[in-house]
Amino acid sequence: MAKTVSKYELMYIIDATRSEDDIKALVDKFKSLIEANGTLGEVNEWGKRRLAYLINDMSEGYYVLMKFSSGPEFPAELKRILGITDGVMRSLVTAVEE
Repeated sequence: MAKTVSKYELMYIIDATRSEDDIKALVDKFKSLIEANGTLGEVNEWGKRRLAYLINDMSEGYYVLMKFSSGPEFPAELKRILGITDGVMRSLVTAVEE
């Protein structure tokens, strides 16, 4: 049976009160995680932006958008890891239609 590969987008918001080194380490962590389990495409670091509403009493976050392709089982594991990682305020993984 052929292995199916789908395209996905990952958007996550990092706590903007963290140091630049901490933010870079988190971005690198998810880059390497995706590269180990799929193919990393674009990485867009939007930087600090004002949040639409307060999250954990914070009004700013550091936004990152990553595009990648992987097997269908990896996004669930990625969501789990994002959910337990300190410093990640919100995340969303979506499948991209081709």
